Amino acid sequence: MRPMLHRSLLCLALACPAFAQAQTAAEPAPADSTAPADTATPAQEASEAVAATQGKIAPPPAGKGQIVFFREKKFAGSAIRYKVREGEAELGKLSSGTYFVHATDPGAHEYTVHSEAKDILNMEVEAGETYYVIGGVTMGLFAGHPNLSPSDQAVFDGMAEKLKPAKALE
Repeated sequence: MRPMLHRSLLCLALACPAFAQAQTAAEPAPADSTAPADTATPAQEASEAVAATQGKIAPPPAGKGQIVFFREKKFAGSAIRYKVREGEAELGKLSSGTYFVHATDPGAHEYTVHSEAKDILNMEVEAGETYYVIGGVTMGLFAGHPNLSPSDQAVFDGMAEKLKPAKALE
């Protein structure tokens, strides 16, 4: 009986800090960062070059919309990296303090991220528009749970100094 009580108390002691961290990690906190996005197409690379010189995201290519996926630079959850996908296509990888720009056709899109849990973000993209999506990590039982949330340019600009382009997918 006594060893079981000790194990229960040990489990509770280990779970409390994780629970407290999960509550603070779930709250989005503005940060600051900037850098050009990591892309796969020449149009996106040109967009990145302009962004680097102007310190902001360039407009999308003609007839396209674009989404800036970014993740705040934080120590909590920094070991967790995840890929943003649309269907089976991998668009980019988000790690702490990174971003990438995805140019896409106008219309409805469904973006997913997952580890032991899955998160889906549905978006309606219009030509000529730039949208911002912030990625985060909430703590799960065994691993972090990635998530995507709509954001805006002001939040991205506030973090821009500390953000760097995500590495290209291999």
